[in-house]
Amino acid sequence: MTVLTVDGAAATLAAFGTEYRCRIGRTGTIPAADKREGDGRTPIGRWPIRAILIRADRVAAPALRVPWRRIRPDDGWSDEPMDPAYNRPIRHPHPYSAERLWREDALYDVIVILGHNDSLPVAGLGSAIFLHCSNAEQPTEGCIALPRASLLALLPRLAPGDVVEIG
Repeated sequence: MTVLTVDGAAATLAAFGTEYRCRIGRTGTIPAADKREGDGRTPIGRWPIRAILIRADRVAAPALRVPWRRIRPDDGWSDEPMDPAYNRPIRHPHPYSAERLWREDALYDVIVILGHNDSLPVAGLGSAIFLHCSNAEQPTEGCIALPRASLLALLPRLAPGDVVEIG
């Protein structure tokens, strides 16, 4: 098992002997128990890497050991606490609020799904905590973001059982 370590104060992610600059939530980090939907905070804790999503029309998938699939134009992720599918992947159109994963800004061209609040999700404690592509100096809504080249370099090294630890 490899631990990818995120230092929220320094805005760095360390993995496989390399340290990368990263972006975190626009309002910093917060203990996971205090995380709330829409607060713009990155939850402190150790989150298993669940799967990878790739927008194949923009990114060629490298050889991967972690389960992965292509992002489709109608893919989304529920962020509505009242939705029975809260913090789960959905297909658009969807009757509740849900993020679109097929985006024009390239932030979600590669998504590493992290296991935050996903084992029987608790409504309102945060959804869609991903490791994804960054956009210059822009903070995230609670995710961790890396430059595309850095994220693509990490992908083939990730393995089932690896975790991201946010501190």
